[in-house]
Amino acid sequence: MKNKGWMRWAVSGGLLIVLVLAFIFIKKIYPYPESIATTGTSSEVKLDVEPYETPAIQEEYDVIVVGGEPEGVAAAVSAARNGSKTLLIEHRDGLGGLFTYGALNFLDVSHDINGNWANQGTFLEWFKLVDKKIGFDIDVAKVAFMKMVQDEKNLTLSLNTKLNDAVMDGNTLTGITFTTEDGKQKTVSAKRFVDATQDADLAVKSGTPYFKGGADIGLEDRKMAVTLVMHFKGVDWAKFTQASKDGVFGGGEVHGNVAWGYGKFHRVYKANDPMMRLRGLNVVRQEDGTLYINALQIFGINGLLDSDKERAIEMGKEETRHILKYLQKNFPGFENAEIASFPEELYVRETRHVLAEYQLPMTDVWENNDHWDSIGFGAYPVDVQATSPADYGFVVSAPEQYAIPFRSLVPLKTDNLLIASKAAGYSSIAAGSARVVPVGMTLGDAAGAASALSIENAVTFRKMSQDKELIKELQTTLKDQGANIYPFNVDFPYKGEWFYNEIKPLINYGLIFGGYKNEFPVKKPISEGAFGKLMSNGVKHMLSDQTQEFRTKEMNELIGEETDILTRNKAAQMILVLNNTVVSNEDAWDVAIEKGFIDETLQKRLKNDKKLQGSEGYYLAAHALTMMQKKN
Repeated sequence: MKNKGWMRWAVSGGLLIVLVLAFIFIKKIYPYPESIATTGTSSEVKLDVEPYETPAIQEEYDVIVVGGEPEGVAAAVSAARNGSKTLLIEHRDGLGGLFTYGALNFLDVSHDINGNWANQGTFLEWFKLVDKKIGFDIDVAKVAFMKMVQDEKNLTLSLNTKLNDAVMDGNTLTGITFTTEDGKQKTVSAKRFVDATQDADLAVKSGTPYFKGGADIGLEDRKMAVTLVMHFKGVDWAKFTQASKDGVFGGGEVHGNVAWGYGKFHRVYKANDPMMRLRGLNVVRQEDGTLYINALQIFGINGLLDSDKERAIEMGKEETRHILKYLQKNFPGFENAEIASFPEELYVRETRHVLAEYQLPMTDVWENNDHWDSIGFGAYPVDVQATSPADYGFVVSAPEQYAIPFRSLVPLKTDNLLIASKAAGYSSIAAGSARVVPVGMTLGDAAGAASALSIENAVTFRKMSQDKELIKELQTTLKDQGANIYPFNVDFPYKGEWFYNEIKPLINYGLIFGGYKNEFPVKKPISEGAFGKLMSNGVKHMLSDQTQEFRTKEMNELIGEETDILTRNKAAQMILVLNNTVVSNEDAWDVAIEKGFIDETLQKRLKNDKKLQGSEGYYLAAHALTMMQKKN
C-alpha cells in the first residue's frame, strides 16, 4: 500500500485543523466578561483562617469524606451544611489536591446554555474567594479551601491522615481505618461515605468494581500523557505579552494574568527525552510575578504506580531545565528567567473509572441530554489527551450542556458510598469532559447533600437513586445551596438523520469524533483507507474480548491507494475478509447480506455498486461491527 505519504498529510493536516479550531473555540470557554478580574489584583475578600490544629477524632460520624481535593471540600461542606456531623480526611498537609499541590491553576470552566457559569454551588463560592480568576493564585486557593472548611461547625478536618482500609459488612461500607499525623491507627465508623480521591482509593478498598484507562473501549493499557507543571521567575511580562501579539511560536492570547496558544511549540521544540513533548502553553502569572506553565507532556507513565510517578517527576524536572534554556534563547521576556520551584505532584489525567448505576456514555454528551436525576451540568469539550509522541489526542465534541445523573455517583455493589471525583460513573470517553474540577465540585455538592438526605430518610443511596420524589428533594436542596440545575432540551448535530442511531456505537467507542465544530464528514466521500482504519480500530475497541481472530492485515491488503474512494462492493469485500471470508468483488455485496452484515436500510439505499458518502460508510461499519459483537 502507498500510504505513508497520505498518513503524514493526514496527521499534519488534522493537527493544524485541531489547533485552529481550538484557538477559535477557547474563546467560547473563556470569554472573560467585564465582571471577572483577571488582572492579578489582590483578593477583595479577606480570607481569615485559623492555624490548623490536629483534631480530636470521634469514633463515629454521620458522613466521612475521603480526599481533600476540591471535590472533597465541596462534599464535606455540603454534608455539614445539611446537618451531618462530617469528617474530612486528607493525606496531604493542606487542601486543594492537584489544584494546589500539582499547580493546576488554570481553570477548565464553561458556561451553560443561558450564558451563566455551568457549575455553581460551592465551586462558585470558592471561585469568588479567588477573585473569579481563571488563573488563580495557588496560595490564595489553599486558604480559600481552608476557609470554606473552617466556616462549617459540623465539619472536622484531619490532615496528614492516610487511608488504610475499608471496614465492610458484606457489601456495606461501615467504617474506615486510617493513620493520623501522630502515627496512630484509628477505626472510625459512619453512616455514609464519599470517595473524593483522584483514583477512587476508598472505592477500591471497598471492593467496588471499576475499570482502568480505556478498558471499556478495549484500551485498558491506555496511558494519557501526564504533566509536571513548570514554574518560572524573572519573566518580563510586558515583553512576553508583546511577543505573544507578534506571533512568536504561533502567537497567543493574553488576558490579564493568563495566556494560551503558542501552537508551534509541538513542532519546533525538540525534547531531550523521546518520551516527552512540549505542546501549546497554558500560562498563569501569579501576584508575585512568577509564571506557572502547563505544557509538558510525559508519556508511558502508569499513574497508579508511585515508582512511575516519581520517575516522571524527575524526567519532568530535567526537561524543564532544558526548556528554560530554550525559552531564554527563543522567547522574548524569558532572557533572565529562572526556575522558581517544582510542583510537589504530577498531574495524572486518568487512572480508574468506577462502575456505577448509570455509566454516562459519550452519546449523552454528544446529544446534550438531560436526566430526570440531574444534579448539575457538564459543558466542557470532550478532550482526550495524547497517549504517545506519535499522536496529539483529539476532541470528540464540544457539547452545549449535558446533565450529570445522580446514578453516576452510585457505585455498583458497594452500599453507603458515593463517588465524587473524575473517577465517577463515566465512560472513559465521556470523562474527557466530565473529569474537570468544576463538574467534580458539583458532584461533591450532590454527594454531601444526598448523604444527609439518605440518613434522614433511612434509605440507601441505591434505593434513593430510584426514588423520583427523593431526587426531587435532593435537587431542591442543591438549588437552595446555589447549584445550577433546571430542565432543558437542546438539539444536537444529526438528530433525526437516517444514519444517526446506527452510528452511536462509533461515537461511544471513540471511533469517530466531531472536534470543536461537532461535525462528522458525513456528506463527503469516504476513502478506502479511512474505512479500513475505522474497521481496524473498531475491532480493537469493540471486539477486543472476542475469541475470533479478525483478519485486519488481509483486509488492509485490499486497499489500493489510501485516498481511493470506497465503493459499496469494496466495503462489503473488506468486511468479509476481516471475518475470514474471501469472495470476489462482484459477489461481496450479496454474500455480506447473507451473513447479516448489511441491513435492509442499506440494501434499499445502495441497490447498485457506487462510491460511498461518509454517512453510508459510517453506517455500514457500525452495523457490521455491531453484528460481529453479537455473533461472538
